[in-house]
Amino acid sequence: MVNSSPASDVVVIGAGITGASAALELAERGARVTLVDGFGPAAMASGWTLAGVRQSGRHPSELPLALRAVELWPDLAEKLGHETGYRQKGNLRLARTSDEVPVIRELVADQSAAGLPITFLSDLQAVREIAPALSDRVLAASFCATDGHADPDLTVKAYVKKAESLGVETLFGEKVTGLEVSGGRVVAVATSSRRIGCGAVLLATGILANELLSPLEAEIPLRRPIVTVLRSVVCAPMLEPVLGVANADMAARQELGGRMRVTSGAQFGDWSLANRHGWPVIRPGMNAIQETIETVRTVLPAFGSLELESVWAGALDLTPDALPVIDRVPAVDNLTVAAGFSGHGFGIGPVTGPLAASIALGAEVEMDVSAFRFSRFSDIPQAEASLTLHG
Repeated sequence: MVNSSPASDVVVIGAGITGASAALELAERGARVTLVDGFGPAAMASGWTLAGVRQSGRHPSELPLALRAVELWPDLAEKLGHETGYRQKGNLRLARTSDEVPVIRELVADQSAAGLPITFLSDLQAVREIAPALSDRVLAASFCATDGHADPDLTVKAYVKKAESLGVETLFGEKVTGLEVSGGRVVAVATSSRRIGCGAVLLATGILANELLSPLEAEIPLRRPIVTVLRSVVCAPMLEPVLGVANADMAARQELGGRMRVTSGAQFGDWSLANRHGWPVIRPGMNAIQETIETVRTVLPAFGSLELESVWAGALDLTPDALPVIDRVPAVDNLTVAAGFSGHGFGIGPVTGPLAASIALGAEVEMDVSAFRFSRFSDIPQAEASLTLHG
């Protein structure tokens, strides 16, 4: 028999960085909050990510969010009372061919004009002053010194612990099976074991968002490519900044503990979400693993000789314009969605979660989120979006 749970002001579905930071914001504003996840904190995109915290390479609509997020990250561990692993060591975006050099040069010009402190490094010598381990395949790069990276698991769990300390009820390992709608409003959230009455719902389930939106005839147009992720054993220091490249087919960083974490570009094709020890996994193919190693070692040769500790894949909730949806669902008055972050939602999570929380409460939203409206997809072509994959 399904149990009945006390009513919540807001039920947040999804315990990635967006959902966890939204739950904390809601609690700080005095709301009764239930945070539900079919697995647990950072079980999917927020845990799979490279975990860059960057402003460089952002779409103009996202750049203000990224700039604000970078103001928050340095003090986030103190605010949450737990370590986030954040380090501000910069971001290098590399040009490896003569065709990629003008791409990087244009990126620097555009983002400098938008107010971002970013520098064009015109030759290998200048790039190696920041990252000596890079190969001679590198011709030029952009460098944004105020970018950085963090530990995704530590960060999300820090948000959850802080939220719990303020009274947020957490229900992990409970799959949400449906939203009960009456009179154009969600009145309850059904999970595998209970019914939760609610005043509002915030949906932050990434690639799974349409599982709950489709029955309401309110889908987000999503493609779901995967990205292969490799992590080495602990190794000697070789890289301080996060690495990206002009065409987004790889990224890399060295974790605080010394492991190298690298990612491929987006890989389209069939895949399945498996369950291993109660945790979601996507397994990349052997070819994808080999290609990722080769792509990374062309710019970071030492990576090719490291021992491999773990391999996984992460799926992207890729929208047609590679921008998220942070908005009310048009047909349901009290349902807010924050999804479609397209592989670069982690770094802006400290901002997007609170923005979504404001929308869920019907409060004033402090930043411009018009570019992230739900209804925009009827106005734009359903074309393939360009990707930036690290952060």
